[in-house]
Amino acid sequence: MEEGKRQRQVASVIKEYVNEIFQHLGLSMYEGGLISISDVKVTPDLLEARIYVSFFKIENKAAALKKVEDRAWEIKKLLSEKMRHQLRRIPVIHYYEDDTLDNVFRMEDLFEQIKKEDDNIKNQDNA
Repeated sequence: MEEGKRQRQVASVIKEYVNEIFQHLGLSMYEGGLISISDVKVTPDLLEARIYVSFFKIENKAAALKKVEDRAWEIKKLLSEKMRHQLRRIPVIHYYEDDTLDNVFRMEDLFEQIKKEDDNIKNQDNA
């Protein structure tokens, strides 16, 4: 089912505000890596939001996600202060790891491997 216009608007505002809140609370940096919000999906009734968290150069992603979840009440409190005039109820927020970045790096490694194998085959054919 396609997302409605209001869902996209609310998701966009939540993403913007939560990124600001992460910076304000010092959650955007963890063990020398970066944490950011990559996407937000809101249910049609606007009562639940799925926040996808992206980790860059962080080894222990589970610990980083737990750190975010441990401060979820504080994030929601600050979010409700920012959005109190835009929504009747602040959505229940669930955090999920976004592994898109990992998949991109994995694909780049595979392409690099394929290129090396192709170069080796070409070199053998020329020899």
